[in-house]
Amino acid sequence: MGTEHIRNFSIIAHIDHGKSTLADRILELTGAVSDRDKKDQLLDNMELERERGITIKASAVTLNYQYEGKNYMLNLIDTPGHVDFHYEVSRALAACEGALLIVDATQGVEAQTVANAHLAIENDVELIGVLNKIDLPAADPEAASEEVEHAIGIRKNECFQISAKNGTGVPELLEAIVTFLPPPADQSKKRTAALVFDSHSDDYRGVICYVRIFAGKLKVKQKIRFMGNGKTYLITELGKFLPNMTSVNELSAGEVGYVIANIRELTDVTIGDTITDDAKPAQKPLTGYKPPIQMVFSDFYPGNNTDYPKLRAAFDKLVLNDASFSFVPNNSPALGFGFRCGFLGLLHMEIIQERLEREYGIDVVQTAPTVSYEILAKSGKVIRIDSPSELPDITKVEELREPFVQLEIITASDSIGDIMKLAESRRCKLIKTDYISGTRVMLEYKAPLAEIVYDFYNILKSISHGYATMDYEFMGFEKSNLVKMDVLVNKVAVDALSLIVHRSTAEARGRRLITRLRKSIPRHQFEIPLQVAIGGKIIARETIKAFRKEVTAKLYGGDVTRKMKLLKKQKEGKKRMKNIGSVQIPQEAFMSILDSSTSQ
Repeated sequence: MGTEHIRNFSIIAHIDHGKSTLADRILELTGAVSDRDKKDQLLDNMELERERGITIKASAVTLNYQYEGKNYMLNLIDTPGHVDFHYEVSRALAACEGALLIVDATQGVEAQTVANAHLAIENDVELIGVLNKIDLPAADPEAASEEVEHAIGIRKNECFQISAKNGTGVPELLEAIVTFLPPPADQSKKRTAALVFDSHSDDYRGVICYVRIFAGKLKVKQKIRFMGNGKTYLITELGKFLPNMTSVNELSAGEVGYVIANIRELTDVTIGDTITDDAKPAQKPLTGYKPPIQMVFSDFYPGNNTDYPKLRAAFDKLVLNDASFSFVPNNSPALGFGFRCGFLGLLHMEIIQERLEREYGIDVVQTAPTVSYEILAKSGKVIRIDSPSELPDITKVEELREPFVQLEIITASDSIGDIMKLAESRRCKLIKTDYISGTRVMLEYKAPLAEIVYDFYNILKSISHGYATMDYEFMGFEKSNLVKMDVLVNKVAVDALSLIVHRSTAEARGRRLITRLRKSIPRHQFEIPLQVAIGGKIIARETIKAFRKEVTAKLYGGDVTRKMKLLKKQKEGKKRMKNIGSVQIPQEAFMSILDSSTSQ
């Protein structure tokens, strides 16, 4: 098939606007799935995706479509909508020439709608505007299309109105895909170049690479080379997702499929690498992906029934399938050997933890997440740290820098006052206000990531009655008045409980923190002092009282000195126990330091 009859496109949108449902209808209309195999969220293969009702991994499928007597090959990539999986969307768009931008006709343009549209424009991807859920009583396609025109620039009369749930307007949308979206460039005569846009590990077949062929072709038994590391392999199987994996003899320019080449080492495959012919390699690799910037870091240690090598093997497989996750070995005096893990956000961290438990049967003990910071040393060297424990001696530090993001909030205009108060309390600076319709407004802030990454989204949803949405993009590191806050349990500093905070909120935050710690750490046989220190200065203290046995209960009458003697003996025993006893700190204590709200 010539490239003029191929269309590669993605479905992009804000979370829960109907991407996966539209993908289901397209699969049904093109006959890719039989009535017997029909089910909701057909492309969401992970149990976790189906349970949460969200897309976590981008999925690819090849469809055959007939229009005006011609056969077309449609390669569809369904993408996630949550801000934490923004990187998955950028990878999908790099493999496409077009995209369907879906907007919920009941909710209008949301924060990730704007972010995904900008991402598509940066990748030179042709956009088709789609208004979904027009069958709902609350739908207002006219207002939604005006918001699309104002915020994104797609004319309102060019937006297709559909209901992905009942199929209204989807046949016309399929015709628009082959009519308006451009075909891939015909580079079949050039040297082979295929982009690896995803991969996963199979216990029997090794690493399976998902590829988009940009030039030339791939054939079974062809010797290929990965241009990133120079390693060569022999292709044992090629195939397409129809939607199940179906083997073919060759993949040509413009097509999307998978490559199996008996690759056993997980580290040999890098997302964004270029596969070429070993005998006639391409002159230069394809433009890959910018490395994802991890924003949130947390320590994972083996829990019950889990050993260190098993956790390491699970991480190796996860990082192959999810290039935006990273890990390095770590050691803690309190928790032993583990890993320092990097994530795009808190939902990403939660998903990784659940995947470890479900897919690999692994229990983990996890410390509270922190963001990364930059340090300018007095020597002039710039160091990036992912944990407060890595902060060098403050006398060697010229300045501390924290990460700032461009934060976009879209909300109903009646919630503006409360949202502005919340943003101000989190050190956010308002850049601009833009009314995208008569009742909805987009607020743009410059915000410190540490202040918005934990509970900001939940509070935002609460004060806006569920209507506000947010999206953020990393801007860079800037100098800030930061201090390291140490937590001492029984006069011993616990690294995993340390925090880097802004000096203006340090004292109040420290007091709230140890009040919650006092409730989280169970009582022991001895008294436990909890202290918060900045530098050498203690700024807050709480005490967990000891269990106390009534040693004088057996006494009756007699000399008072007998009673005093027993109490003194008990006091000395507790003092000795306090010196040699260790405090058991539960998981809840590590997580209690997250809450930056003012409530006790």
